[in-house]
Amino acid sequence: MIHVETAVEAPWTEAGWDALAARAVTAALSVTPYGAIVTAGYAAEVSVLLTSDDQVRTLNREYRQKDKATNVLSFPMVQADMLEGLANSDDGEVLLGDIVLAHGVCAAEAAEKGVTVENHATHLIVHGLLHLLGYDHELGEAEADHMEELERAALGSLGIADPYIVRED
Repeated sequence: MIHVETAVEAPWTEAGWDALAARAVTAALSVTPYGAIVTAGYAAEVSVLLTSDDQVRTLNREYRQKDKATNVLSFPMVQADMLEGLANSDDGEVLLGDIVLAHGVCAAEAAEKGVTVENHATHLIVHGLLHLLGYDHELGEAEADHMEELERAALGSLGIADPYIVRED
């Protein structure tokens, strides 16, 4: 069974982020070959941290050697080739990884796209979860296209419009 642990720090404000993160993680898992994790007999956990741009910049600099804030960071705790064997975990609990969102970057991108911060944050959590499962859009166009299709499917299941549609104003 999937469990999503959500921590909300300033400047985010508490507004149902726990439920939003859980829905996003569940939707993302459900469109992948790992959908069985949602109802598995073992405990799988994803940690979601909503924090400041400064905190994300620090993490991005420390772990990716990029000295800037970014919208979402993912820190997988299970190698992608080990995901199939999660049911065989010794203690029955598995931490899939951490997803971290930067408030200012997320809010600015949402405004630029003309969507709510909640919908954009949902998209970023879906995107981050796919990274935890080993998907990587930086490996080439085919992988990027596949990730986008999974994101569209997950978001569509939540009633959120395609985030990749180019809107002409």
